[in-house]
Amino acid sequence: MNYQLRKPKAEDAEALATIRVQAMKPSLEAIGRFDEDRARRRILDSFDPNTTSEILVEEERVGFLVIRRLENHFYLDHLYISPKHQGKGLGSAVLRQLIEEANVASLPIRLGALKFSPSNRFYASHGFCLEREEEWDNYYVLQPSKA
Repeated sequence: MNYQLRKPKAEDAEALATIRVQAMKPSLEAIGRFDEDRARRRILDSFDPNTTSEILVEEERVGFLVIRRLENHFYLDHLYISPKHQGKGLGSAVLRQLIEEANVASLPIRLGALKFSPSNRFYASHGFCLEREEEWDNYYVLQPSKA
């Protein structure tokens, strides 16, 4: 899958919030917690271009990820692909790139996923292990490979 990562500008925050709403809507509706304004605010209130990368396919913005490098791990705060680009291997390609970076740094990756979201299967299929469950979210870790 050919894609590029690019640092967004401040004015890109709204477009990224729209991608998040589109990607999360089915999962949030399934548990009766869809609130478009709240879903948008979650991105807009914490938007940091330094930790965010837009995912581009043929110059089209089709998703984004937010990764924070902390002292003892990477935290994948967000990874969203617009619905019309899901299921084509793009998310897997982006995640494999992040996993390679974490392996080079010898750091685990941690993340949270909404319970009952298809993202839980996605992360498990890439080797992430469930660390704990909370009311609405599952939290996962992937330890760096020893290779």
